[in-house]
Amino acid sequence: MSSPSISSSSAFSIICALHSLIAITSGTLMMFHMKEIYTFTHGLHTATVLMGSTPHDQLLIRTSDSFSGLLLFAIGFLIFMVSFVKDREFQSFFAKGCVVLHVFMAIWRIVFERRVDVLAWDWLRQTIGDFLLGLSWVFFLVYSWREKYD
Repeated sequence: MSSPSISSSSAFSIICALHSLIAITSGTLMMFHMKEIYTFTHGLHTATVLMGSTPHDQLLIRTSDSFSGLLLFAIGFLIFMVSFVKDREFQSFFAKGCVVLHVFMAIWRIVFERRVDVLAWDWLRQTIGDFLLGLSWVFFLVYSWREKYD
């Protein structure tokens, strides 16, 4: 008796939904609660430094964080829409693109973010997150290849 298995199309939809949920939640928090996020993730002293020292700096940083959050929210919404695509070739292409994107993000964090004194300890945790998110797409690709060649 064979065990019920999930199709690669369903796996794609699930992975997209999870990535979409992460992006939408993160984007929303960035737009509306960045000070609390900075305090929670970096501590009170670092959060104060990251928020800027003058009112002008604070306004620029808040505006930048809001636009970054809006972009992340929009990306999450687009990933949610992509989750409904049933074309296997597109799913494979999209997954490969996401793997490349996460690899580039990890490289960016290793090369540039670790040089920022205030964030010097945080880059490793974020790089591991990029690696895990990219790994979810690699698992999808392996699963879809296994399904294709079995």
